[in-house]
Amino acid sequence: MIKNYLVNNAHRYASKWLVLAIDVCTISISFVLSYLIRFNLTLDFEVSKLLVQLPVVAFIALVSFLITGSYKGVVRHTGVRDVYNIFNAICLSSILSIFMVITNRQYDMMDDFTIPLSIIIIHSLIAFLALTASRYLFKSLYHNLVRKFKITKNVLIYGAGESGILTYNAISNHTSSNAAVVGYIDDDHKKIGKSINGVMVYGRHELNEFFLDKKDVSEIIFAIHNIDSNKLRELVENMVDFPVQVKIVPPIEDWINGELKVSQIKQIQIEDLLNRKPINIKKSKISNALKNQVVFVTGGAGSIGSEIVRQIAHYDYKSLIVIDQAESALYDLQQELKQNGFHNFVPIVADIRDKNRMNMLFQEHQPTMVFHAAAYKHVPLMEYNAYEAIKINVAGTKMLVDLSLAHHVDKFVFVSTDKAVNPTNVMGATKRIAEMYISSMQQQKKTKFITTRFGNVLGSNGSVIPLFKKQIEKGGPLTVTHPGITRFFMTIPEASQLVLEAAAMGQGGEIFIFDMGKSVKIFDLAKNMIKLSGLRYPEDIDIQITGLRPGEKLYEELLASGENTLPTYHEKIMISKVRELNYVSVRSKVDELCVSNMFFNTDIVCLMKEIVPEFISNNSEFCKLDDAKDNEEKSADTKSVKILQS
Repeated sequence: MIKNYLVNNAHRYASKWLVLAIDVCTISISFVLSYLIRFNLTLDFEVSKLLVQLPVVAFIALVSFLITGSYKGVVRHTGVRDVYNIFNAICLSSILSIFMVITNRQYDMMDDFTIPLSIIIIHSLIAFLALTASRYLFKSLYHNLVRKFKITKNVLIYGAGESGILTYNAISNHTSSNAAVVGYIDDDHKKIGKSINGVMVYGRHELNEFFLDKKDVSEIIFAIHNIDSNKLRELVENMVDFPVQVKIVPPIEDWINGELKVSQIKQIQIEDLLNRKPINIKKSKISNALKNQVVFVTGGAGSIGSEIVRQIAHYDYKSLIVIDQAESALYDLQQELKQNGFHNFVPIVADIRDKNRMNMLFQEHQPTMVFHAAAYKHVPLMEYNAYEAIKINVAGTKMLVDLSLAHHVDKFVFVSTDKAVNPTNVMGATKRIAEMYISSMQQQKKTKFITTRFGNVLGSNGSVIPLFKKQIEKGGPLTVTHPGITRFFMTIPEASQLVLEAAAMGQGGEIFIFDMGKSVKIFDLAKNMIKLSGLRYPEDIDIQITGLRPGEKLYEELLASGENTLPTYHEKIMISKVRELNYVSVRSKVDELCVSNMFFNTDIVCLMKEIVPEFISNNSEFCKLDDAKDNEEKSADTKSVKILQS
């Protein structure tokens, strides 16, 4: 019953007038104590004079409290600022009391109001200590009684430095917090074994499952700043092996008004565990490249396209045309940009395969830069929908390239994929064919055609991480196609930033390769995501191996056979040196492919393999085409040998 009463009334605050009344009573009691102390705890003084002086002292204190506002602070959250206000009130009260005593002596107005100055000084000290102690006593009782009943989890703070202490204060002072800090973890031997705010500091070597069980720890919060990202990742990876949730304190510059809020302490994201440093471009050329430009972004409501739009919106462009056929996603982006104060953009619902519609948009807006991000990208789906993959990824790109040439667009930036390198699926092959067509049209030297090529982006529609999150929410299992499968990863903002930077530096004809760091094993990624959710593998959530999907590779590549790279001024962006193509033949074959696709030619994949000789299907029904081709080549070789022998 007492527990329910305390918890239910924990959100209520004491009236400031009640606090004022208690403070005045405390001042009165302190004044009586000052007399007793002054006269060696005896009554060798005139009590009648004390009774005359007491109301005056209480009134002076009341006026001082009203002036300084010391009674307005929330007692349960008493801090240094509140103590400072009490000090000011006591000083003001003492000054007024001394002034009245001196004035009374000067004019001899009241015989009974001659307070010894020593009593005023003693009273000031006792009153300050009593007011401060009463507040901290109430604060301590509140935390030990009310919050004790609300605590549902114990927390360890990793880092006993300034950031760790501020994190402790944020958790302890937050009214609705249901967490209790039971210890700090630190590597500094000078701190280990000592206590901060009554909380013990432990060494990292003490951190094990027995220790966590003993302390009943359910969360570990990383509160370390100015630490190398690789070191932080290593520490976090060690923590995720324990059955606890791992959270992190944001950088100081992200704190609200310089103060850390409990709501800002977020769960560690999988991005923090990727074996790569976040990309940060300094002295970017993007601003100059976009200045006064009319920019088209196709696929502008998609994962990459929308982030490109968000980043472009911060620059001094002339106008921004956002094109996408997905009405709802485009509407959401429109509302987001408006709420963030961006209005110089035009959202257009359109299909890039509609030549008349796109031609009209080119005529109306006269773009000077085109970012082409619209594409079908799901490998298994496109393996069974080759018609649509060719229609959008090849024919759609071809049409935009042709329109850009016809309307004298200055730069055309194509967002490609690492799946275009030595493709094993229809989707990757269509992107490679689009790259080849763009390279062939660069020979006309009218529009600067630039291709960007990178791997998977974290959090994009249909990517593995959102899938894993949904599977974890449902209780598992997580599905991985192969225990050895690996992928490159990059965050959406990083990928989009590099696309813009490549557009700024590109002079036409380049295929820009982004440094994706080391590839990540998807099986390990799945295990880390389970652990980051505070669950255990395989006890709580298991991982199921489903087998490679149609067209899927075990690993991705950023360079094809016969390609190498040249450096740029940015270490994360390189230029691929592609092998020479027969551009006349490429244009002819691409035209044939697009026309054949319009008539639902069943041999369309064979034609794709002619255009892209390195396109070897994997785990797909189209593998038989490669087998037939191998048999033909072997038969031809056999005939050649027989002819030579004869």
